[in-house]
Amino acid sequence: MTPRERLLSAASERVLISDGAFGTQIQDRKLTEEDYAGNLGLKADQKGNNDILALTRPDVIEDITRAYLDAGSDVVSTNTFSANRISQADYAAEDQVAAINIASGKIARALADEYEAKDGKPRFVAGAIGPTNKTLSLSPDVEDPGFREIDFDELTAVYKDQAAALIEGGCDFILIETVFDTLNAKAGIMAVKQLEADLGRDVPVMISMTLTDLSGRNLSGHTVEAFWYAVRHANPITIGLNCSFGADQLRPHIQSLSAIADTLLMAYPNAGLPNELGEYDEMPETTAGLVKLWAQNGQANILGGCCGSSPAHIKAIADAVRDLPPRAIPGNNPAMRLAGLEPFVVAA
Repeated sequence: MTPRERLLSAASERVLISDGAFGTQIQDRKLTEEDYAGNLGLKADQKGNNDILALTRPDVIEDITRAYLDAGSDVVSTNTFSANRISQADYAAEDQVAAINIASGKIARALADEYEAKDGKPRFVAGAIGPTNKTLSLSPDVEDPGFREIDFDELTAVYKDQAAALIEGGCDFILIETVFDTLNAKAGIMAVKQLEADLGRDVPVMISMTLTDLSGRNLSGHTVEAFWYAVRHANPITIGLNCSFGADQLRPHIQSLSAIADTLLMAYPNAGLPNELGEYDEMPETTAGLVKLWAQNGQANILGGCCGSSPAHIKAIADAVRDLPPRAIPGNNPAMRLAGLEPFVVAA
C-alpha cells in the first residue's frame, strides 16, 4: 500500500497519536554553542538553531523521537520546522538546508521502521515544514502596505527544496504546519504539487492551521471554515489545527472543522498558554482530558501536542483515547464552496 492508503487504513481502526514538541525538549537539555555548531565551520553562532542538531547532535533528535515513540506515537515528525533557506539565513546556514532535512528524515524513518518491526503497528513520518518568518499576505512596512519581502514563486521554490530533501530522507508525508498565512500555505501546496510532478507519484500533504486570536482566525484573517475551502483542492491526507491557545480554547474551532472536512482531522495543541516566563505549566493529564473530549465527540482522527508538550503529554493522550472510536469522515453535499476571509457556499 502507499503511505496514503496505509494511514487511511490505520486511522479507520482507531484514533492515532502524533508526537509532541521538539523545541522545549531540546531546551531542557541545556545544549552549548559547541553542541549546535559541531565541526561545520559556519560563520554565525548556531545556538538556538534546533534544526541543525540533525547534523551536529543527531543523538539528541534520536532520543526525543524515540521518547515519543515509546509514549505511543503512531506519527512522528521531523525536527525541521525552520530548515528552509529563509530561516537558516539567520544562522548563515543556507547551504546546509538539504543536508539537515535529509538527515532529520533518515533519523525519523529509521526509528519509525524499528518500532513498526517490533510490534507490527504501522508508524509514519511527517516531514515538517514551518511557515518561515515571511508572510505573503501582509506587508512588514506599515508605511507601504503593498510591499512584500518575498513573492509567491520564491517561497514556492524554498518550500520545494525542503520538501524534496524530506522525501529523499524517507518521509511519508509533507506536513505544512503552523499556518498563520493562508497564501504561504498555498505556496507550500504548490511546491508539493511540483515535486509530485517531478517524482511521478503521490506526495501526500498534511495541512495544519494556527489561530492568532480567539475569534478563530489566522494572521491573514481567514476563519477555520474559509481556510479549509481555500486548501481543500490539494486533497490533503489531514487537515487540522496546531499551536494556538491550547486545547480548551481550540474546542469550538475543532468542532467547526470536524463537521465540514472530508478528510482526516489532526489536532495538536499547545500544552495550554505559557506563563509570564514563557514556560508551559499544563499537566499531561489536563491536556489529555481536554483532547479526549474531542475524541469522545467523534471530532478527531489524530491527536498530539505542540509547544510545551512532552512525551508524558503524549503518553497521557494515548492512554486517554485508546479505546475510543475514530472520527467518521463526513460526506459533503455538492456545492460551490469559496473562500475570502469568510466562507461563501453556493448550494446546488
